[in-house]
Amino acid sequence: MMPFEYRRAEDVDGALALVTENPGAAFLGGGTNLVDRMKLGVTNPRMVIDRSRLPLAGVEMLPDGGVRIGATVRNSDLAAHPVIRRRYAVLARALLAGASGQLRNAATTAGNLMQATRCVYFQDVTTPCNKREPGSGCSAVGGHVRYHAILGASDKCIAVHPSDMAVALAALDAVVVVRDRRGEHNIPVNEFYRLPGDSPQHDTVLKPDQLIVAVELPAPAPAALSTYVKTRDRASFAFALVSVAAEIELENGIVAGARIAIGGVAHRPWRAYKAEEVLLGSPPTEEVFVQAADAELANANPQSGNAFKIPLTRGVMVSVLRSLTTGGPT
Repeated sequence: MMPFEYRRAEDVDGALALVTENPGAAFLGGGTNLVDRMKLGVTNPRMVIDRSRLPLAGVEMLPDGGVRIGATVRNSDLAAHPVIRRRYAVLARALLAGASGQLRNAATTAGNLMQATRCVYFQDVTTPCNKREPGSGCSAVGGHVRYHAILGASDKCIAVHPSDMAVALAALDAVVVVRDRRGEHNIPVNEFYRLPGDSPQHDTVLKPDQLIVAVELPAPAPAALSTYVKTRDRASFAFALVSVAAEIELENGIVAGARIAIGGVAHRPWRAYKAEEVLLGSPPTEEVFVQAADAELANANPQSGNAFKIPLTRGVMVSVLRSLTTGGPT
């Protein structure tokens, strides 16, 4: 690990001043991702700004019935919060599917959102990687790609975003609240993450002088049922091969609302808008579920080593939709 300066921010304005005055500084929350990358030499910030003690650890009800989640709320606390468990089951389940209990006790809401890819080539500084060193090439193309993208990738990068929480937030139409010297700004989570294109080194639209201060969730639909299902190579502490977060509303035997996001398949949590279009106004039948999944996967472009993700994604989507429309999870 390279030497670095450690500073602890006591308030949001102080954190913004430090990051503005020190280009290339990195914010530290729980450290469960940043510290790993620093140990590997993947990231070498000259300054680390500890934001874990900022007064942003609350979960508050909003006047419109939604919820505001502070940036420093720990993943374990958020998963156990009674409002989240009761009204946003998909988020609670996604949080509990992520990492181990010890890591969830340390990880924060903002830190989870800002996770860097866990591609083995990104983490190996001896291999070319466009995310780590733009223009050097993508070692994953033609390499070990079991965990890599089948949607939205480019020839510059085929890595996937690792967060479980972010997939649930994408399905919930959450908003990321950021602060800079000009004030607060709201960024829909489905616009917060970027696809790789020609610049895979930029995972999000967050600017270097901005700080995540909260995530806001809209009020849940009264009759919505939701869940999160994750498939992985082992039962715990593993990243998703494919995951699905879904919230479904039924009215008079018809799908009146559908919000679906898929994890483990793209550079960002993949909002399944095409599948939602097929579902809306249709009866909740097995045939419709398969049509919805196939519509979303029509443009999938797998590598030779991860084509299995297409039938796996289809199967998980159909299973989740079947469960939610036959009295399954809430």
